[in-house]
Amino acid sequence: VKTSDGAWLCVMTTGTGREGERGQHVVSMRSLDRGRSWIDRTDVEPADGPESSYAVLLAAPGGRVYCFYNHNTDNTRQVRADPAVFPGGFCRRVDSQGHFVFKYSDDQGRTWSAKRYDIPMRRMAIDRDNPYGGDILFFWNVGKAFMYGTDAFVPLHKVGGFGAGFFTRSEGVLLKSPNLLHEPDPARIRWETLPDGDAGLRAPPGGGPIAEEQSFSVLSDGSFFCVYRTISGHPACSYSRDGGHTWSQPQYQAYADGAPMKHPRAANFAWRCQNGCYLYWYHNHGGTGYEDRNPAWLACGREADSDQGKVLVWSQPEIALYDDDPAIRMSYPDLIEEDGELYLFETQKDKARVHRVDPAWLDRLWHVFERNGETTRGRILDLSDELAPLPDKVALPRLPAFVVRDPDMPDGRSRHTRAGFSIELWLDLDCGDKAGVLLDSRTANGKGFCLKVTGDRTLEILLCDGRTENHWRSDRGRLPAGTTHHVVVTVDSGPCIVTFVIDGILCDGGTNRSFGWGRFSPNLRDVNGEE
Repeated sequence: VKTSDGAWLCVMTTGTGREGERGQHVVSMRSLDRGRSWIDRTDVEPADGPESSYAVLLAAPGGRVYCFYNHNTDNTRQVRADPAVFPGGFCRRVDSQGHFVFKYSDDQGRTWSAKRYDIPMRRMAIDRDNPYGGDILFFWNVGKAFMYGTDAFVPLHKVGGFGAGFFTRSEGVLLKSPNLLHEPDPARIRWETLPDGDAGLRAPPGGGPIAEEQSFSVLSDGSFFCVYRTISGHPACSYSRDGGHTWSQPQYQAYADGAPMKHPRAANFAWRCQNGCYLYWYHNHGGTGYEDRNPAWLACGREADSDQGKVLVWSQPEIALYDDDPAIRMSYPDLIEEDGELYLFETQKDKARVHRVDPAWLDRLWHVFERNGETTRGRILDLSDELAPLPDKVALPRLPAFVVRDPDMPDGRSRHTRAGFSIELWLDLDCGDKAGVLLDSRTANGKGFCLKVTGDRTLEILLCDGRTENHWRSDRGRLPAGTTHHVVVTVDSGPCIVTFVIDGILCDGGTNRSFGWGRFSPNLRDVNGEE
């Protein structure tokens, strides 16, 4: 959060061991230079005390900052769990149970109150059904706290048990305080658990027992929007029109054309930005586990009217962040806007980092709904003259290399250029189920690229540098006959990913496969063939 003295205040969970081990505790730190350096590192809780974990902040209008987090106050060392997964029937990782507490700071996060304060939580069915009947509560939170009117809200993810997949059941609630923003005595702060009733936000019907890491946004008409992860391969979302007391039937989050978005069991957060648009962080594939959190994608959201109130309409996405190691899991993001610039925060379990988002890239995403014409920026070959027949052969400009020798290094090691290229074409397939070549630059030894139509009416691109060959196909069913299709194939050697965009829609695998985008070898040097 930004504090009243202009600093960025950050809290994080850290420790000397692995996630969940003893010594895990919450610390805070401040930055006065937009994340380049951090000062005033302070233990919110000591490292030698019971585990404290998963903190979120709320900066009140009066300048006080609240820090909310899990605390193993009772120093519980094990909890009952599924014996088929945990030997002896006990889980000894105890950072997702206990008490939900807060401390506060009146000096912009330099120091924190000596006393911590418990936040009471109303028991629900998921709590009473746990192995302790609700006497011990299982939960955690990574959702951003927020304000609406004179009320403060803190998300919480309730857990029903420990077993396969670690959490076996989960659902989301909101902790609402009607007086936190103006009550100077923290002991007098009141709390209410929402939604009303005996259940929190769950997965859509048939979506499984997992619904967690809820992210909330307040829309311009006062509606609450919530998006969260499931294990169905899709993110779920819901709207509240009464301040969180009741919620619409959860459904899978969808693009503007109604197609469901895809996302694994990872944090997926949405933010309302200063320009009134929204950004949505997700991983754009249909996995059901914790893996494949690289790259991170962003979609732009716009408000639209419905019979119930405002709703969000989501654009096609762009890759925002990536790591060269596909196994790295970037997640748990946050966002700050400062003087017209936007900064993303993320962690991959070992390091937390800040990224300034390129304003030009962001501007293109903000206006993605309006900019739906052909792209001319960076064009190196144009064969779009409708009056001229398409030639059988043309001189192909040289494409950028992906991997070169680095002349600045004594050993001449590889340097990745992060370059790429796109092929844009209008296509009318009247060939039935016959395969055929559309573009082919390959030499006799196979070096170059080839774009072809397959027998199942998909497009396939082959990439070869004479040493290694890679290929990827578009989604099935996207190229029906009798229609002219606009296609863009992008080969991006930054994340080493191939994408197909057909008629303005990014291939995401559809119902046939988890991934619509594919990786190619980071050792692919170039695909220049016949010139």
